[in-house]
Amino acid sequence: MSKKNKLQHFAENETFDNMFQLSYEQLMSGFEHRGNWNKDFFKNDNELTVELGCGKGEYTVGLAERFQNRNFVGIDIKGARIWRGLKNTEEGDLKNVAFIRSRINLVEYMFGPNEVSEIWITFPDPHPMTSKERRRLTSPRFIERYYKVLKPDGIINLKTDNIIFFEYTLDVIRENGHELLYCTYDVYGEENDSVLTDIQTFYEKIWLKNGTKIKYLKYRLKLQE
Repeated sequence: MSKKNKLQHFAENETFDNMFQLSYEQLMSGFEHRGNWNKDFFKNDNELTVELGCGKGEYTVGLAERFQNRNFVGIDIKGARIWRGLKNTEEGDLKNVAFIRSRINLVEYMFGPNEVSEIWITFPDPHPMTSKERRRLTSPRFIERYYKVLKPDGIINLKTDNIIFFEYTLDVIRENGHELLYCTYDVYGEENDSVLTDIQTFYEKIWLKNGTKIKYLKYRLKLQE
């Protein structure tokens, strides 16, 4: 994408009323919708699903289209990518979608305790070097953040092409006593769920074209004492 197009997208992002660009300072001073997304923004009592690292919003929008009795928020730091999701939301006249441009490691300041029912993590940066394990979105460090926003029976979904990241996550689940609900090493070879096969991200299409098998797992965090 050219610099000119990026600047155009950044400018247009400012015009969407379902787009929130939140700095560290804004979040630290208190985000108005934290703990009040359904009451103040969505105006309903539906369950809230959050996609972390939403990119162009393919999953956020795709899920919102299929489950219009739920609310969805996509988070990414790349504003030019989110623009596509915003446009698709507008064109589809979806009222159950919002996007946040901010850093995922600040997620606990975007949502209140027990506010989120489900998290999707789709094709995140795997940070393959062992020295960067703490940056992985399924690391114990990030799990502690999710505990602060997820309901006690909340679900985490991971979809990835990276075998190292996938098996690392399985190790984290096992070693920390979380409940593995489902696991497949080959979504398109074993799975018939349209949510997993019909919604494809930009990067997923690239990996599929290269013949890479897509992995998926779903788990519930261990209840805290």
